[in-house]
Amino acid sequence: MDARTPAVRSELVTVDRKRLFRSWTDGYQALHRLSELVKASGLEPSLLELVKLRASQVNGCAYCIDMHSKDARAAGETEQRLYALSAWRETPFFTDRERAALALTEAVTLVADSHVPQALLDEVSAHFAPDELGKLVYAVIEINAWNRLAVTVGAPEPGTYRVPDPT
Repeated sequence: MDARTPAVRSELVTVDRKRLFRSWTDGYQALHRLSELVKASGLEPSLLELVKLRASQVNGCAYCIDMHSKDARAAGETEQRLYALSAWRETPFFTDRERAALALTEAVTLVADSHVPQALLDEVSAHFAPDELGKLVYAVIEINAWNRLAVTVGAPEPGTYRVPDPT
């Protein structure tokens, strides 16, 4: 058994540990404000969902994978692209702009492995204006923060997310 099996997960995710998710209200609210800024950034909502879903896959955040796959589908994303996202380099389903964003997402998410190479920033800059690139970096930072918070404290529970009613 490992940490992904239900028996072990339930031992790791205690009620006290779940309470940590919102124990520092100011910190949680600041992260939520960043989320709202990212949402209002002007970057394509579909691109943001792909970035959030890919970072969540890399980080192994089950709740965020569930959330962003549901949000992406609700926004019109195709099943084919969602299923292929973890192997995006091997498919023809993504635009050059999306590929650049996904490459940057992986580099920032795995920053401890190799930092973010200048060559990658140069490549991404060919597809994003300077202000867009800054917003994209903050979008990746935002989802990584949520992933780390959710994985660390085990809350919210994977599978509990519901797409908000657009009305």
